[in-house]
Amino acid sequence: MKSIALFFVLLLALLVLPMLLPSGPDNRSDLADVAPPWQIDRLPGGASRVFGLTLGQSTLEEARQQLGTDAQVALIVASGENGSLEAYYESISPGGVKGKLILTLATELAQREQMLARARKVDYMPSAARRVTLGADDLRQAGAAPIIAMVFIPSANLDESVVLQRFGTPTERLRSGEHKEHFLYPDQGLDLQLDAKGKEVLQYVAPRDFARLRAPLSGAPAR
Repeated sequence: MKSIALFFVLLLALLVLPMLLPSGPDNRSDLADVAPPWQIDRLPGGASRVFGLTLGQSTLEEARQQLGTDAQVALIVASGENGSLEAYYESISPGGVKGKLILTLATELAQREQMLARARKVDYMPSAARRVTLGADDLRQAGAAPIIAMVFIPSANLDESVVLQRFGTPTERLRSGEHKEHFLYPDQGLDLQLDAKGKEVLQYVAPRDFARLRAPLSGAPAR
């Protein structure tokens, strides 16, 4: 993951990009047994488990078994970035909470360059990022890639009282704009962006990697 800025490029593009496919026989329709967004299990070594998946360890294939097979996999290459391999769930309800989910998969730059060279199709997204449709072999190999970050975008709007009730008191609260405020939980590896005029965004990494989420917010006014 190059930087947290890539998350927001992907977010804008994926929210408007139609990626719906018919459900297959192995898709899960009931995820009530999956942990909800506010249940984050801290693990030894600075790791964490979210939605039943261990960041940095669980693979895309394990996510498919846990959350359903309808994740759309593509290489996303934003302007000025070296690309990120993503798996996207258009609609998912872990613990009964409906939303969209983006999984960032661990890959090396050389791997992504090879995927791009073997791509079946390249589309330009509204953000000017490229969405690269992988070849069949690369799609199969993507199943073994570990998940290193997640972005969950709940369908329902959250407010401050709900955030504090469900997630607890954050270590820091930082504003990144007139209507946006970040609730930071470094011990859980969570940056929850509350947007008074838009959609909330929950970004998860392993707690040991929390600096990746905090660094871009340096200089933001604290509350």
